Amino acid sequence: MVLFWVRVINKMKLIKLIIVTGLFLGAYSAQAANTRVHKNEQTSLLTYTSEGNGFSVELIQLLPDFVHAVYAKHNFPKSEIDRINTYCVFGSIIKNTSQQQLSYKVSNWSYIDNNGNRQSVKTKTQWLQEWRKAGIKFSWTLLPDQGDFAVGDWQQGFTTIKMPRDSKFNLTYTWTLDGVAHSATLENLQCAPLDIEQP
Repeated sequence: MVLFWVRVINKMKLIKLIIVTGLFLGAYSAQAANTRVHKNEQTSLLTYTSEGNGFSVELIQLLPDFVHAVYAKHNFPKSEIDRINTYCVFGSIIKNTSQQQLSYKVSNWSYIDNNGNRQSVKTKTQWLQEWRKAGIKFSWTLLPDQGDFAVGDWQQGFTTIKMPRDSKFNLTYTWTLDGVAHSATLENLQCAPLDIEQP
């Protein structure tokens, strides 16, 4: 009888360990995001939207000409405008859709390049450091590196990904809700084309 209960207790411990391990991995492993893709009928540009676990992300393709116009308006040197246009640039809108405190850090976001290597998303701070070396003091347009969102808070700005224009890639993004870590992966994102498709 004693041996029977020892076996039962050992099985319960094993089950508990499996459950706890599963919960831990679930909190930190990237799940495929439920991505909605909208095509603008006038421009054919795509918007990728995903919402889950209290965090909404929207990425909007931006044409190189648009990016050029934004920075030319603020008197950026041509070399710096050309350099940012070697990146895929998306207009980004992120929102806290939960009833909890939300935090994010772009430095924890990543993507897989064409060689299968994981790369970090370039942050606003990294761009500003490079711009200051070129004598540029402008600091707007880019998505802030990090944020602490109360209920209903949101943020917007450009997100830049160093990928060839004809590539498709996956973006893994992370956030926390009341200190609990979450992550998701937007799949098959694509840079904006060089020009708007003509009908």
